[in-house]
Amino acid sequence: MKNSINLPFDDATCGWYAALPEQPACKRLSGEQRADFAVVGAGFAGLAAARRLAQHHPEARIILVDAQRVAHGASGRNSGFVIDLPHKFALEHPDPAHKQRLLSLNRSAIAQLQGLVQKHDIDCQWSHAGKYQGAVGPRGMAYLDHFEKLMTDLGEPFRRVGTTELAGVLGTRHYSGAIYTPGCYLMQPAALVTGLARSLPDNVELLEESPIQRLERDGRGGWILQGTNGVIRTPQLLLGTSIFTQEFGYLRNRLLPVMTFASWTRPLTDAELATYGGQLDWGLTPADHAGTTVRMTQDRRLIIRNTYKHVPKYGRSTSDGMREKIRESHRKAFKARFPQLADVPFTHTWGGVYAISRNFTNFFGELEPGVHASACDNGVGAAWGTISGTLLADMAVGAQSAQLNDIRAVTGMPSLNPPEPFLGLGVRSRIHLAAWNSRSEL
Repeated sequence: MKNSINLPFDDATCGWYAALPEQPACKRLSGEQRADFAVVGAGFAGLAAARRLAQHHPEARIILVDAQRVAHGASGRNSGFVIDLPHKFALEHPDPAHKQRLLSLNRSAIAQLQGLVQKHDIDCQWSHAGKYQGAVGPRGMAYLDHFEKLMTDLGEPFRRVGTTELAGVLGTRHYSGAIYTPGCYLMQPAALVTGLARSLPDNVELLEESPIQRLERDGRGGWILQGTNGVIRTPQLLLGTSIFTQEFGYLRNRLLPVMTFASWTRPLTDAELATYGGQLDWGLTPADHAGTTVRMTQDRRLIIRNTYKHVPKYGRSTSDGMREKIRESHRKAFKARFPQLADVPFTHTWGGVYAISRNFTNFFGELEPGVHASACDNGVGAAWGTISGTLLADMAVGAQSAQLNDIRAVTGMPSLNPPEPFLGLGVRSRIHLAAWNSRSEL
């Protein structure tokens, strides 16, 4: 295990987080703490795991610890889709039972999140809006035709939408067509994650801005989590640390850190909204995976997301200059879609790091006795993080279920990566090639 680790280093320009009300002061790790369970990482997976552990053991002391403020990391930086369908490459899986298991797990996560939003009155723009899969030109339309075949084989409802109908919703005639699927939910991710954190059971203690820098065995079968100003001693450790799992010595050379970027506008004025001519509260993902994701929020902000970067040092691999260039490319995509709003400025441009694997396999399970982890969401963190964190807690306490069997069946070991410098060269080349091939869809 490494003596020092690369800690999260996210930019301070995330629009979702900036739009939150001022957050209350946080509690940090200090001194020596003892817990029956410790959960590292307070994103979707960690929050779900801590909540489920508290349900299993309401008398136990559970510590949930994060290196940053809740929602400042990846869970608060996504585009706000909670997707029910098997996503991207998972939808291509040859086994129908595999896809049905994923569908069931994702929908269980959505139901869980919806129940928590309603129970705790979490103000996060939660909406059963569905999702558009959009195509710009011939390349995108070919992908859309393929998506239609996959949906037909899956037996799930969908609807083809043409340019005119799309324009009435999206406020743009930029798209040649789309497929609408009804099962997706939209939300404000930073608001949802902070709401989930503030509504944790009483026996979960949340410690923020408390990076864990080293894990050590205590010699008695338990663990010592070493922080900057304190330690946590626990017999049971759950990691909801995504790409950072490798920093603790696990899944090394099996995870790829990728950052994707988004920009958004200020809220449109009444006059701009009339000029825009579309509706509020919709989301569109690209039929061509390397294309552009677009959203209109309930509070009148338009979001553009595209551009992928290999970030071996996470946030430290980026710079203000890189974000400015990405912002310019987002501006081009925005003007192509909404020329009538060309004067509406972007207020924030931000990135978020997630983990992918070369074989598109998610890891879920026990890393060694007393250590369980969910890692490598392959870009679908909200639903997957929620259900995998929930079931990880079940596994840790020995609770069996059909869902636990399902998640074991659809997960595995991410494949090994080639060594550097070949890995970095290969990933960057693949990203550049995908962007070039998909330039008509950006």
